[in-house]
Amino acid sequence: MRCGFCITAAMLLGLVAGAAGAETLDRGLVALEREDGSVFLSWRLLKSDPEDSVFWLRHPGAGSGGDPEVISDSTNYVDQAPPSENVVYALYRRRASDVRGMFPAIGTVAVKLSGRPRPYISIPLKGDHDFQKVGIGDLDGDGTYEYIIKQPNFNTDPYQQPGYWKKSTTTYKLEAYRLDGTMMWRYDMGWSIEAGIWYSPWIVYDVDGDGKAEVYCKAGEGDPRDAKGLVQTGPEYLVKLDGETGKVVAKTDWPSRDGFSRYNYYCRNFLTVAYLDGKKPSLIIQRGTYNLIKMQALDKDFNQIWYWESTQEKKKYSGQSGHGLTTADVDADGRDELVMGAAVIDDDGSGLWSLEMGHPDVMYVADIDPGNPGLEIFYGIEPRQKTDAICVVDARTGRKLWAHNKPTRHVHGQGMAADVLADSPGMEVYAGERDLKQRWLYSAKGELIEFHETATLSPRALWWDSDPQKEVVVSGAVRDWGGEATQRLEGRVIAVVDCLGDYREEVITSLKGELRIYTTTIVAQDRRVCLMHDHQYRMGVVAQTMGYYYPAQLGK
Repeated sequence: MRCGFCITAAMLLGLVAGAAGAETLDRGLVALEREDGSVFLSWRLLKSDPEDSVFWLRHPGAGSGGDPEVISDSTNYVDQAPPSENVVYALYRRRASDVRGMFPAIGTVAVKLSGRPRPYISIPLKGDHDFQKVGIGDLDGDGTYEYIIKQPNFNTDPYQQPGYWKKSTTTYKLEAYRLDGTMMWRYDMGWSIEAGIWYSPWIVYDVDGDGKAEVYCKAGEGDPRDAKGLVQTGPEYLVKLDGETGKVVAKTDWPSRDGFSRYNYYCRNFLTVAYLDGKKPSLIIQRGTYNLIKMQALDKDFNQIWYWESTQEKKKYSGQSGHGLTTADVDADGRDELVMGAAVIDDDGSGLWSLEMGHPDVMYVADIDPGNPGLEIFYGIEPRQKTDAICVVDARTGRKLWAHNKPTRHVHGQGMAADVLADSPGMEVYAGERDLKQRWLYSAKGELIEFHETATLSPRALWWDSDPQKEVVVSGAVRDWGGEATQRLEGRVIAVVDCLGDYREEVITSLKGELRIYTTTIVAQDRRVCLMHDHQYRMGVVAQTMGYYYPAQLGK
């Protein structure tokens, strides 16, 4: 690897299975050289770890006799005085009640000090390309996440107006990489899939339950493009790729184009995962956003569980889709629903409720308001509205808790829902207009906190430092809300996700020929279970490879 440290295969020792429904993960142990010459180490706390777990870290600065450093209040450590340029750290876990003795290592990491510290891991790509999306999953069952990219970063939109649709110049390729830079496979999506996010949904997750993640994606046959370059005919499939080889191992029909009045409507496609019975994962396919909407649930063998169309409902569900598909248990019955936009589909494939306001660009499902029982949904409705386009609703019922009471023209982008201010209870929510100099930051209760005439429409919130509030990625840097940059980033930000180390989140960026994973080197004063063991957060990460990018939210 082209970096000042390396992660060894021994890092995979001591895999610990998570609780029911949680992935079996290793400790994600990472070590990074810091500016002052010290070494920062960070690792995962798993859902299955007893509350009184204590970690031991054997390291060169532990003192005579090799006594371990004992860490009980966090899952990171700073070695202030590494004794050599090449050092190895070993991590152990025991319970506080255990007698002192020998325990097997649960992870090791080697560090090569270079004097040129950098807060990221570099994965070189096999080619001088950048990428559009990144999926995360354990493809080979060893407890370590692999990174699957879709390249290149080219996008076309089905809307047939200048500046939107353009002819695809190449085909999308999915590529799988191990953390050490090893390329596992490449899959060419082919000319039957136009190079745009609405034509090419794909996800990474272990749906068949064999302990190894698969890749699922939309597919076709041959080159069905017409003279202009549009794909309007030909078979369409959902295919399953083996996670270790990238080979197609199963396929089934994709919901048809039938019933859609135009190309722009039937070329909008989504794909995600939900636990409809609360026990096992199902695949969810959606076709349509602005008019007719079709949704289908399949089991691991591609058998249909249910099929739903917007026209089946008495209330208006057509045209209520957003630009993503969110999995969440909105009614607290232990089974997942699908928040498809300004409407929710119940776990049994029937409509639960609809706002009947049109499709939202901004859509976050989370415990936004701690004063309201259960989850809430923050919306920014795109079509012109006289009032209420920005609102927070009760996720169980769709009842509006509060709303922006001014006209809006075109609420745009992904907005934000995150606790970024310590003096405001719950989460703050943020949205703005595409064509007007208007940006609003509201409290969880609907109090206007800030108004801006110019600012990003899509800040990326993340846990990065040691306080309870999230930071944001804005203008190529991590910073407190309204604050100065604390970590500069190179490359285009692709994802924010807890994929390594403790519960703080990493920032994945794309550069030509390189995937970077930026991770914090700030010591946390607490410890929390890794975020990927929160069910709703994990489902949110699954959904990030299709549609708009929405940072994952915790379910509790």
